[in-house]
Amino acid sequence: MSPMQWMVLALVFVVVVTAVLGVGALLKPDPARQRLRAIEGGDPARAPSGDRLMQVVADLTRPISRLSMPEEGFEKSSIRLRFVHAGIRSPIAGTAFFGLKTLLTLGLPLAGFALMSTGGDLPRGAPLMLLLLVLASVGYYGPNVVLNRLVTLRQRDIFESFPDALDLMTVCMEAGLGTEAAMLRVADDLQLKSPALADEMRLVNLELRAGSDRERALRNLAIRTGVEEVDGFVTMISQAERFGTSIAASLRIHAEMLRTRRRQRAEEAAAKIALKLLFPLIFCIFPSLMVVLMGPAMIQIYRVLLPTMAGN
Repeated sequence: MSPMQWMVLALVFVVVVTAVLGVGALLKPDPARQRLRAIEGGDPARAPSGDRLMQVVADLTRPISRLSMPEEGFEKSSIRLRFVHAGIRSPIAGTAFFGLKTLLTLGLPLAGFALMSTGGDLPRGAPLMLLLLVLASVGYYGPNVVLNRLVTLRQRDIFESFPDALDLMTVCMEAGLGTEAAMLRVADDLQLKSPALADEMRLVNLELRAGSDRERALRNLAIRTGVEEVDGFVTMISQAERFGTSIAASLRIHAEMLRTRRRQRAEEAAAKIALKLLFPLIFCIFPSLMVVLMGPAMIQIYRVLLPTMAGN
């Protein structure tokens, strides 16, 4: 191969390694959870020094991250809220994300062009431009798809675990614990089942320890999760405290309503299965069945009936 092809292959290798590191950094926001545990326990030695993987990606892609970063800055953009919904709280996540997006947008077309050049079958003209445009689109919108998937999985986890958390909180409050102590106890019990919800409840407790009022801390909980049911829970707690009603009774009613809503969503998903299976049945399974059932009959017709009709 020529030196130019070696340079292109080296660039492709750098793009692939950086993309793998970036995706791994975005998919593993574990240092944030460890930092919450360290702050809550009061042990500074347990606090991690930072997400090294995300730091490496941010340092590598910092010069080109500004090409795709919003003009008003990452902190003021709507995608910052999407990062919070996904549970990624690292301050360098924006640089790593936009740098990875720019790198993939520029690197995937170069990688595709290099692979087609080494293969010897290089399209020309409009097909080549269309293929490069498709690769650039995949590189630009791919990180957004991954981020949206992370947000969806985390919000679904919080939604499915929230009724059980309300039941535990109701039992704790009926046993005599306050709202803050009940949320902290529920966070400890839900650590294995739903780490995301447990971390959010710990954050509420930390905000209350820092001097924030309860309504503001609970409102921040609804903003961080982005789940409609959590927002309803915050509104219910605020109204119960404002009008002097029993919080435990309100929690019991709200938990029952959320459990009913969760069952309705499960029934809705089950009802959609028949429609979702319609196209695979028509285009994949039915043709196979037709070949298996009618194949022997067609072979017999070809061997016996057609020669007989031809007079042989």
